[in-house]
This record gives sequence, C-alpha cells and structure tokens, in this order.
Amino acid sequence: MVAIRFGNRPSARADWRAKLLIFGAALLALAVVRSASAADGAPVDLELVLAIDTSGSVDPWEFKLQLQGVAAAFRDAEVQAAIEGATPNGLAAALVQWSGPGEQILAVDWTKIVDARSAAGFAARIEVAGRQFMGRTGLADALQFGIAALSANRFDGHRQVIDLSGDGEPNDGRAPGVVRDAAVAAGITVNALAVMTDVPGLDRYFRQHVVGGPGAFLMTAANYQDFVVAIRRKLLREIRGTPLADIGR
Repeated sequence: MVAIRFGNRPSARADWRAKLLIFGAALLALAVVRSASAADGAPVDLELVLAIDTSGSVDPWEFKLQLQGVAAAFRDAEVQAAIEGATPNGLAAALVQWSGPGEQILAVDWTKIVDARSAAGFAARIEVAGRQFMGRTGLADALQFGIAALSANRFDGHRQVIDLSGDGEPNDGRAPGVVRDAAVAAGITVNALAVMTDVPGLDRYFRQHVVGGPGAFLMTAANYQDFVVAIRRKLLREIRGTPLADIGR
C-alpha cells in the first residue's frame, strides 16, 4: 500500500483553513449527536469500538484470523476477570469492519458485557460476522465512523475508546490526523494495532496520525498470527485503563 498523494497542493494557509473547517464540522456534528443521545444512555464504564481492517490487502485467511483473535480474547479467562473486576457497570462493545470511504459497518452491534457469559456471547457473534468489504484503505473514514458509533449508541460511558487495527497507510480519502484530533477534543481515546506485514514504518505512521487521547497507546503485530496474541493484550489494557503514571509519560 502507498500513502495518499495530492496533486496541485494548495498553499499552507489554505490547507490549514480547510483542516480547521473539517475539524470544526466534526466537533459540531459530534456535539449535536451526543447531546441528543447522552440524556437517556445506560451507564457503563467503557464504550469500546473494535475496528478491524477489511481492505484489499487483507486476504480471507487474515480476515478470519482477526475475527478468531478478537473472539478468543473475549473468551479468555483473564479478560473476563478484568471485565468483572475493572468495569463494575460493565462495558459496551461493538465490532466495526472498515475499508475505503463509505465502506464501514457495525458488523456486531453494541452489546453490554458484564461477565463471562455475556463476553462469550459477544465472542460467538464476532466469529460468524461475514466479511462486508474488500476495498481500499480509508483510515480517516474509519475513525469518523467510530466517532459516530460512539455518539449514537444507547450507552453513556465513563471512557470512550476506538481500537483500530490495520496493515497499511491510507490510499483513499482524507488524511486521518484531523479526524483523530476531533476525536481527542471530544474526549475519545484512539488506540491502534499496526500489523507490520506490508508497510515498513507503519507503526510510526499510526503513532503520528492515528493514536491520540487520554492514555492512548500503540501496539504492533508482526503478522496476523501475532495479531491473535496482541489483541488480547491490547484488550486487557483497554479494559483495565491506563495507569496515571503511564498517561504522564
């Protein structure tokens, strides 16, 4: 995959103004939706969007490994214990599949998870989620969809996290940094898991343009087999929350 390129680049001032307009529009839309939905939202300790890459660089076997890895994580005894111990009000989670602009979907809708039984039920639904896309790579649109999904659900979380995994830089749509900044301004944390199969330095790109917010972090997986291990570790950290010392660093 290659990074998106722009022809006839506008002046720095015009480019900055365009970014401000996008940023402001994103914040306004987010504020409107949140004010309409937060009043009657069910309280949870964490709202978590699990956004997995289904672009063309992900073959069918790699897609299956992603589903199996996320499902296995929610069946893991340590993860289930963390849910019961660290989220007394439970967590709400949804699985998003994303590819190019306009190619995002809630593959598994919002589910409240409070114990081992509800975690296992969520895992079972993940495993049978059929693939919806195999297009280009639009990181900005994936983040925008995650923001909207957090804003429009029926829950009111103490923390809101977008957990995005992918194996490439954007080759379609906008650059993701402005959307990431809008998420951070709204109090949303964006964590990422970079799968290092195709793009050297993808971890640096994700760190600079995708990750952000309170306690945000990046993890890497050497390949999709490693993804299965990494997503469990990532989920444990997101459920338990990041220690204040780590946030300071």
